Amino acid sequence: MSGNSRPIANTIPVVPGQSAERELRLQRALIGYIVAGLFFMLLPGTFLGVWNLISISSRHALETLSPGWLQAHGHAQIFGWIGTFVIGIGFYSLSKMGRLPAFAVSRAWAALVLWTAGVALRWAAGVVEWHWRVLLPVGALLELAGFLIFFRTVSGHRPGADRAGQKREPWMLLVMASTAGFLASLVLNAYAAFRMAWEGGQAALPHVFDQRLVALEVWCFLIPAIWGFNARWLPVFLGLPAPNGRFLLTALAVAWAGVFAIFAGANRVGAWLLPVAALAALYALNVWRRPLRPPKIDGIHRSFPLFIRAAYGWLLVGSGLWLIAALADRSGGIWGAARHALTVGYVSTMVFAIGQRVLPAFGGMRRLYSPRLMFASLAALTIGCSLRVASEIPAYEGYSRAAWRVLPCSAAIELLAVSLFAINLVATFLRPPAHRQNAAN
Repeated sequence: MSGNSRPIANTIPVVPGQSAERELRLQRALIGYIVAGLFFMLLPGTFLGVWNLISISSRHALETLSPGWLQAHGHAQIFGWIGTFVIGIGFYSLSKMGRLPAFAVSRAWAALVLWTAGVALRWAAGVVEWHWRVLLPVGALLELAGFLIFFRTVSGHRPGADRAGQKREPWMLLVMASTAGFLASLVLNAYAAFRMAWEGGQAALPHVFDQRLVALEVWCFLIPAIWGFNARWLPVFLGLPAPNGRFLLTALAVAWAGVFAIFAGANRVGAWLLPVAALAALYALNVWRRPLRPPKIDGIHRSFPLFIRAAYGWLLVGSGLWLIAALADRSGGIWGAARHALTVGYVSTMVFAIGQRVLPAFGGMRRLYSPRLMFASLAALTIGCSLRVASEIPAYEGYSRAAWRVLPCSAAIELLAVSLFAINLVATFLRPPAHRQNAAN
């Protein structure tokens, strides 16, 4: 959010003591969201994903594993981890700017309870399948309720409209569009949950519908959110030129057009549009161009710029594989590699890098516990993702039996990566804020 924006006219003034107390409450709420997101990332998300991959590899067949398990893993990663982070950061950043009323903090806790309960029920329904016809719709409704509390609270914030005639910046429009994509994903997921509960034979979406829902979640929610925050933060963090707003909005429009084409049944048309969107965003954000100033890497590992740029390599790889999958996939290997390159290679690398850069500051101006752990987590994530993408296609598509032995190794390395990431953030939040450490010294 723009740091030089002024509070809206009806913002409730607070005295300094109240302001300090509110800041502490905001920090506690944000840390609550981060801890909840890390839980979903580690246990229902990554641990279940590792178990799934070991099961698949031992049988040399994707069809032997329940699709409900696979979809529960993906839901925990996208909504349980990333979605929880997004909602928590949204509550914190807008409240911090004085744009939300004081009761927004209590709403943040209410939203967290509903949201995490909903994600947990959705995960349990897919894995255990105990009373899944009840758990699926109830979980979807709880997720929607938690998100709508967030959406209703922040909808009063109108970015860029403080001064008469001021236009919204492109990064703000992308964040708003990603929020719309987030809501659309939840509404569609709720519709699917009720339909499965009413007429489905198992706690899993049909394959074609699941592919379309993943496209919506990835290309209309996750990726535009990253583009928007990258446009806001990367010129500061990496010293890059200002982003090209026109190309950035073009990338957003092309990505949405691609997803609409996929939902309309024109899979190949949509698949051709997605790499175009990725290239337009890469050009707009100037990520691979020479920086104008040295990067700001105080308190974090000096490899930070390298991994940010590498993430955009994964974006191109993932979008390219998505196109190839639409043209030539036979057994799910290319589709799986494409999703993994995008969700782990691009999205997770960005969260690992940017998260360890900004979350310590948001959580009370703390210093990151260990820059070396930051590097280790990013390096392990990159190695694990590379092995997974490189082996998934030859294994699933039947080109190499040896590739099946690589898949469990890639999963173990990725589990190590997310564990190091979680340890580093938890250790950071357990430390006192930087000003208290300096005072003690």
